[in-house]
Amino acid sequence: MVGLFVRLKLRLIRGNLHGDTIKQVGFVFTSLAALACAIVGFTLFALLRLADPGVAADIGIVAFTVFTIAWIFVPLLAFGLDETLDPSRLALFPLTTRQMATGLFAASAAGPWPLASLIVLAGAVAGLASEPGGVLIGVVAVVLQFSLCLVASRAVTTALSASLRSRRGRDALAVGAVLVILLFQLPGLLANQGFSGDPAEMVDAAASVLRWAPPGMAAHAIVDGGIAGLGELVIVALTVAVLAWLWIVALRRALVTPDSSSQSGGSVRRSRLGGLLPRGMLGAVVAKELKYARREPRGRVVWFTSVAVTGVLMLSLRGPDGWSGPVFVIGPACLAAMMIGMQAANAYGIDGRSLWMNAVAFATERDVRTDLAGRHLAVAIIAVPLLLVLSVVSSVVAGEPVWAVPAVLSAWGVLGVGLGVGAVTSVILPYTFPDRLNAFSGAAPGQGGEAFLGSFGAMLGTSVIALPVFLPVLFGLTWASALAVPYGFLAAWGGRRLGGMIGNNRLPDIIAAVSRPT
Repeated sequence: MVGLFVRLKLRLIRGNLHGDTIKQVGFVFTSLAALACAIVGFTLFALLRLADPGVAADIGIVAFTVFTIAWIFVPLLAFGLDETLDPSRLALFPLTTRQMATGLFAASAAGPWPLASLIVLAGAVAGLASEPGGVLIGVVAVVLQFSLCLVASRAVTTALSASLRSRRGRDALAVGAVLVILLFQLPGLLANQGFSGDPAEMVDAAASVLRWAPPGMAAHAIVDGGIAGLGELVIVALTVAVLAWLWIVALRRALVTPDSSSQSGGSVRRSRLGGLLPRGMLGAVVAKELKYARREPRGRVVWFTSVAVTGVLMLSLRGPDGWSGPVFVIGPACLAAMMIGMQAANAYGIDGRSLWMNAVAFATERDVRTDLAGRHLAVAIIAVPLLLVLSVVSSVVAGEPVWAVPAVLSAWGVLGVGLGVGAVTSVILPYTFPDRLNAFSGAAPGQGGEAFLGSFGAMLGTSVIALPVFLPVLFGLTWASALAVPYGFLAAWGGRRLGGMIGNNRLPDIIAAVSRPT
């Protein structure tokens, strides 16, 4: 069963890449990124051998624990790292729950990122083991730690899969994403507000508590290398066995629980802004996009995250050693604008199969540009006042309300650049959004590389094109912010022109790309 599932997953990967150059490039890029992370992580772990043994042990314990937490929560917050592991796809196969769990465990260990994680953990043997016994125990500890990450991740995602298919579950996930971002920034915020301390003491205090958790025991067993280390490995192995049993129970329940996300919704309500919107195709697109913004949890994640990141940056930059000057206000506002603008990186993905109804109405490049303009206008209706509020709050926190003017002008300019870049990436690298958001998919099977390239390309393109107006303001030439809004309008207009020209010629390909079965 193990070999069957591994071969099935590898065949699915190969089949998704067959005959599609963009997918092949995306897979190569993702594999290279995983390889780079594996090399860097292994090297950092191995360098712990040069540190004091006590400090190295504390860092190893904390790192193993953080590694496990990341494996549990990142698939949820990223809407899944491996779309081939959704158990609902295997519900009709004649397999027992135990056979399915064994196969899914093996399949979850195959792929670039799981292998990169295993290589990173192997670096702990090189960095923490001080004797031959520690090396032997370390090999077993790494395998158990890797198994703990996989089983814990699968158990949580399987147990929550039904909830994450519902609208309330997706809304809770959006709020959870923001809370996790704030939680990881808490140490830096406390340090900036005067709660600073010796980093070694802080790591030692954390390690003294995490030492008794299963990941901490696995790391400490490598350091100990003796009988006590063997006893700790036994506890870790028992923890893996208990989690595996809980996973099987959750899997059995998930396979027989009906999917509530396919049930019919409530009554359709007319938009209150309908009378204020322009008539024709432009107004229709704006009204549709505003409904998506109100009802689609994936869109709300971006808005929530933008506000949360801006708040975190404001508090992080404030303090005795924090930044001073207009950059304290302009930086967070522009970052929020770029994050909001990245919503346009896959503008057609949210339409899915229904995009064909728009496409039949597109007769010329102008129609495609009008559709893109309506999407941009819908984003601007929400983003423009939101960025204004964020800029004003940032300037008040900084004690210089006048800085809100260059901050909001710069942010509006960056937003325009982001929308223009997104118009191009939407027609070059479109991909499918899942019909029902769950813990296993953020794009259609085989399109993970395209989604990564589209987001990364949009972020890089926005950053580079926005430099001419952002850098002068960043270095104190606040008068240059007056040019940011016209520059943003020009970038958005140019992006729509280029996107309309390319999109009109690639409409069949775009419809096929956003209509993949999920």
